[in-house]
Amino acid sequence: MSKSIPKSDWHPASWQSKEATQQATYPDLAALDRAVADLSRLPPITTSWEVDALKAHFAKAQAGEAFVLQGGDCAETFDECTSENIVAKLKILLQMSLVIIYGMKKPVIRVGRMAGQYAKPRSADTETRDGVTLPSFRGDLVNRSGFTAEDRTPDPQMILRGYERASLTLNFVRSLIDGGFADLHHPEYWDLDWVGHSSAAAEYHNIVSSISDSLDFLETVSGRQFHRTQRADIYAAHEGLHLHYEQAQTRYLDRRERWYNLTTHFPWIGMRTAQLDGAHIEYFRGIANPVGVKIGPGMTREWLQGIVEVLNPNNEPGRLTLIHRFGAKSVDDHLPDMIRTVKEMGAQVLWVCDPMHGNTESTSDGTKTRRFDNVVAELEAAFRVHEAMGSYLGGVHLELTGENVTECTGGARGLIDTDLARAYKSTVDPRLNYEQAMEIAMRISGLNKS
Repeated sequence: MSKSIPKSDWHPASWQSKEATQQATYPDLAALDRAVADLSRLPPITTSWEVDALKAHFAKAQAGEAFVLQGGDCAETFDECTSENIVAKLKILLQMSLVIIYGMKKPVIRVGRMAGQYAKPRSADTETRDGVTLPSFRGDLVNRSGFTAEDRTPDPQMILRGYERASLTLNFVRSLIDGGFADLHHPEYWDLDWVGHSSAAAEYHNIVSSISDSLDFLETVSGRQFHRTQRADIYAAHEGLHLHYEQAQTRYLDRRERWYNLTTHFPWIGMRTAQLDGAHIEYFRGIANPVGVKIGPGMTREWLQGIVEVLNPNNEPGRLTLIHRFGAKSVDDHLPDMIRTVKEMGAQVLWVCDPMHGNTESTSDGTKTRRFDNVVAELEAAFRVHEAMGSYLGGVHLELTGENVTECTGGARGLIDTDLARAYKSTVDPRLNYEQAMEIAMRISGLNKS
C-alpha cells in the first residue's frame, strides 16, 4: 500500500483555501455549516473495502486484463429515485456487460453513474427568462428546477436529501445483487419488456442462450456451480462537483492510514473544474479512492502532466483514470499527444473514452442531442488510436438509460430530429436509450477483434 498524504498536509476542508469554481452561492452560510456537520455524523454510503476493491479492479483494467463499463444518467433527480428506475439502470448495465464479456473475453467492471449524480456544472451562474434573472439550476443537490426565487435559492438541506436518496439507491442495488438478481443463470430477470421486438434484443438473447448453455454444460461436467457467475458487483460513481457534500463524508481510517470519500466509490472531476491550483484538485489529491479526470480539447501537455503528478504522485496502479472526450472530429488530432505525454512520464493510468460529451449539438429548434454515428465514430477512433500507440483503452463512459427515450438521434431505428419531442425526458444532457446503448455494447464487443 502506498503512503498516504500526511494528515498535517491535507484535510477534507483544505480545498476551502483555494478558488472553488462551479459552486453554489448559499445565502445562509451558518445553515450550510449545520447541514455539513449533520451529514458528517451520518453513516457512510460506501465502505473503504469496496473502494479499495474497485481500485484493484481498475488496476487490472489499465493492465489490459479487464474492461470498465461506466454508464447512467447525466443527472439524477430525487423524483426518479424509484425501484422501477433503479432496476432499469441495473438491467441495462448488466445486459451491456454480458455482451461485452462475451465479445472481449474479459471481465467487465460495472460502474453506475448513480447514487450521487445530483449536481451539475453550469455555463453561467444565472438564467434569465422574460426579463427575470435567477440563479441557474445546479441539480437537486443544490436547488430546484422551478423558475421562482424560492426554487432557485440554494438550500443546504438538499445535500441531506441527496445523501438519503443516494443511500436508498445503493442499498437497493446491494439488496438486488445479494438476492441473486445478477445471477448469470437467470438473465431473464434483466429483460426490459418494451424492447422485446428490437433487433438488438434478439441478438442479445442469442448471446444469453449461448452463455447459459455453456454454463450448464460446464457445471454438469464438473459437478459444481461456478459461484462467480451468481453475482455481479455494481460500483457507484458521480462527478465530485459539490465540495461541501464530498467533504462531509470524507473520513480518516486509522487502520488504513488514509482518507476516504465515502459518498461514492469513484468520484471524478470535470475538465472545467480541473485547474491545478483549484479547489477540486486540492480536495481530490487527498482521498484514497480511485479518481477520474475528464480531459478534452484545450488540455495541454503541461496541464495533463500536472494532473498526473498531483493526483497520483506514487504512480499507484488503479488510482487515476483519464476520461477523454474530444468529439468525433477531434479525437485523432488530440488523443495521440495525450497518450504520448503520459507514456513519456512513465505514468500508470486507466484510459477511458467518453464518446458522449464531445459530440453534443443542438437541432434547429435548440434541442440538445447527440448523433449516434458520431458517438460510435469517436469510440472506434479511440480504440484505433490507443492500439496504434501501444496503449490500452480500458473502458467507456456513457450517459444512458433503460427507458424508452428519444434524446439521441440515429441508431437501429434511425431516429431523426423530429422524433426527439416524442420522449425527451432529460433535464440536462441527452442520453442513449436501451437500443442505442445495446448497439454500442455490440460494437465494443467486436471492436478489438482482428
